[in-house]
Amino acid sequence: MASIEIKIINQSSNPLPAYATPGSSGMDIRASLDAPMSLAPMERTLIPTGLFIELPEGYEAQIRPRSGLAIKQGLTCLNTPGTIDADYRGEIKIILINLSGEEQVIQPGDRIAQMVFQQVVKGQWQETVQLAVTDRNEGGFGHTGKQ
Repeated sequence: MASIEIKIINQSSNPLPAYATPGSSGMDIRASLDAPMSLAPMERTLIPTGLFIELPEGYEAQIRPRSGLAIKQGLTCLNTPGTIDADYRGEIKIILINLSGEEQVIQPGDRIAQMVFQQVVKGQWQETVQLAVTDRNEGGFGHTGKQ
């Protein structure tokens, strides 16, 4: 499996992000909180992580929800996947929303999201007056049906 070196500053009291299993695609990211934080139903907030990274040029970090948190507590990330650009040097913060019908509590050190690293390919526009025709063409938003 390919890997890249990423510089990191950890100003939290949590361990560095880590892969939970050898086959994990994402590293677990933890909440850097001084005290528990409550989220009411449909409330969203920005959770600090205390992490600052320097990605190599040509890479991005994607912030994604943790499936267990989503199914068990109704907590998920907004703006998913969130993109951390190679030139961003600020603190990584996670936008969480409570989609459950009851208040949810985030504890200091809770694993709240996962971070996946991806190589980025830059696009270059090629203006044209016509696009190639396909079987799908303009069909979208459920045009193939449910079954």
